[in-house]
Amino acid sequence: MIEPVALKDFFITFFSSALIILAGASYALLFAWSRINAHAGIKIAALASYTVLFVSVLELTQAAQFQGYWLIISVAMVIGYFFAPIGIWHLCVKTHGHHDDCQ
Repeated sequence: MIEPVALKDFFITFFSSALIILAGASYALLFAWSRINAHAGIKIAALASYTVLFVSVLELTQAAQFQGYWLIISVAMVIGYFFAPIGIWHLCVKTHGHHDDCQ
């Protein structure tokens, strides 16, 4: 049976979950922007966003005391958030014609 999150960990769980969504969105946006505009600072900002996402997932896993399948889902989420923008970028480039300046 799943135990509920302790009240002291509720706010940590809530804010780390929200931060996962925001950091994942900013990573995807900054990754795409770094592919369009080849500027090293944008790529570093994208990696910083992913680092925030990774730390937030670790904090959520600790606060919610994930074990078993939930721990596997957390690992899959971190891996998926990293590779999804890369795959979506390649899909968009392949389906929308030649964009030599974007590759």
